[in-house]
Amino acid sequence: MKIQELAEKAGLTPHTIRFYEKEGLLDSRHVRREENNYRAYSEEAIERLKLVKKFQGIGCSIAELKEVLQDHDTGTRTHEQIIEWIRNKMSEIERKKEEYDQMLQTLNMMLEYRKALTNDPQKAHAMMTAWQSQSTTP
Repeated sequence: MKIQELAEKAGLTPHTIRFYEKEGLLDSRHVRREENNYRAYSEEAIERLKLVKKFQGIGCSIAELKEVLQDHDTGTRTHEQIIEWIRNKMSEIERKKEEYDQMLQTLNMMLEYRKALTNDPQKAHAMMTAWQSQSTTP
């Protein structure tokens, strides 16, 4: 199949598919060059790209994707190693979640302060004083 058809079936853009190919996430099982130098993609490419999307959805980098796909293709990791990788990924996501929660808390405080400036400047001043004392306390 041609790249546009693959893009539609996989829910990606042709540009993204070319990028993945360039990065080595698709190999000769998934794509070959025809005599006219056009790319021809196999049905297996659809499943491969869906797998790539799934792992990107959990925050995998291109380097991690390469490792995961290599292991998927060769089965070199043990179940214990895969379980450890999953646990590490979960811990990484938990750390990021905590960071995002802190960002949201700060943005909420900023929003409340700005709203108070409009409606109750004294409250806004008190909020700023409290906020500043929090950030200087060890």
